[in-house]
Amino acid sequence: MSNASAALSQKTFPDLAETFRALREAQSRDLFPVAKIRRDRLSRCIKLLSLHAEDIAAAVNADFGMRSRHLTLLTDVASSIASLKHAHDHVDEWVRPNRRKVELMLAALGARAEVQFQPKGVVGVIAPWNFPVNLVFAPLAGVLAAGNRVMIKPSEHTPQTSELLAQLIGLFFDETEIAVASGGAELGAAFAALPFDHLVFTGGAHVGRQVMRAAAENLTPVTLELGGKSPVILAPSADMPKATARIMAGKLMNAGQICLAPDYVLVRADQRDQFVEAAKFAVRQMYPSLGDNPDYASMINFSHRDRIAGLVEDARARGAKIVDLNPAGEDFSRLPHNKAAPVLVLNPTDDMTVMQNEIFGPILPVLTYTRIEDAIDYVNARPRPLALYAFGENPEETGLIVGATISGGAAVNDVVMHVSVEGLPFGGIGPSGMGAYHGHDGFLEFSHRRAVFRQTGSDLINLFRPPYGETFKKFLERRLKG
Repeated sequence: MSNASAALSQKTFPDLAETFRALREAQSRDLFPVAKIRRDRLSRCIKLLSLHAEDIAAAVNADFGMRSRHLTLLTDVASSIASLKHAHDHVDEWVRPNRRKVELMLAALGARAEVQFQPKGVVGVIAPWNFPVNLVFAPLAGVLAAGNRVMIKPSEHTPQTSELLAQLIGLFFDETEIAVASGGAELGAAFAALPFDHLVFTGGAHVGRQVMRAAAENLTPVTLELGGKSPVILAPSADMPKATARIMAGKLMNAGQICLAPDYVLVRADQRDQFVEAAKFAVRQMYPSLGDNPDYASMINFSHRDRIAGLVEDARARGAKIVDLNPAGEDFSRLPHNKAAPVLVLNPTDDMTVMQNEIFGPILPVLTYTRIEDAIDYVNARPRPLALYAFGENPEETGLIVGATISGGAAVNDVVMHVSVEGLPFGGIGPSGMGAYHGHDGFLEFSHRRAVFRQTGSDLINLFRPPYGETFKKFLERRLKG
């Protein structure tokens, strides 16, 4: 196998186009790879991740400054393997044509209809820095199962991980199967402008709009996962200690640098203080200290940490009450990395920047409501989020919350975990994204669903052609009755 993928780092833009042409030409030579080839590619991805899990964990830790080895092995490596295995085990089933019904009379005469699932061609994947391995390989499960070839643009904010991915993919794949192009924003713009047959982007809405504009020039279909402000509604019946422990675990995983992290909490006014105390307890249980704790992740860089600090100070200056969740009372300014202490923001208002954009850090605003319908109205008055979380021991309350809101996905009595279910589509709606992948939905997302109709050989079909006789007129009369 070729090591050429590693050499794509710092490629010039003409080389980028040439690499794309090589992928397109290779796909043209094998338009419809058989299931055995697709399984082999998925198996190689699994082997790559399994054999080099520790190398990946070390590279991600180096890029973050401090990031839990266990978190990386779970969320970036093991979860990717699960997605790839699921696709590997089902690809034979997925590729089979799907029979569809035709009009009864035509069916009686022998007409048939089916949907065939064809590879789209060459798919581009633009991956983010927060889960720099999973958000390459999770979409790859569907992309490869669908029979496509792939070009990957990993994040420039995780350079060691991106370089390692390029090297490893070069060991396991020829670059006419999977190619990796590493570089900054200019290369990213050139990448998005290539005439892909499909383009996957995970990241912020601002860059997502730019990617979509570039794709539109080539009429390239896109899958956008853009995050947003995912709300939590705590119904009055919620088990507060249990619910809060789950909320804080999801919020502080990767120090809040997760597109699916809870972005704000809505709790009944007379239960707010109970939530605050439960949050303090939950953080102490998970992170007795933060500064030297390898389980608590650093911000990806100084500018991101500075942005998080700015959100807190803006909220404080505008009248919010800030509750520090810093069990050991550590001074983060003296630490040699970019960690940020978690905080709750009480009494947040819409003029605070923390309530205007996705937080992507360890800050959790806490709002209150009087009636559960008020909480639902608050969520529905804002852009549709990537996820919505409802907590409550009363199924009628949680059913009301889920049934009266729209979001990319939803979870009841937990956060984030729905993304781990391969049988569920993962994707946003409106400003939180478009399209969905994971499992069978990923295979469908990256396949062209081709409609095929096979006409009957019977001459009775001539009844539908001019000159129209009495038999045709009677047939038409029956159809017009509805």
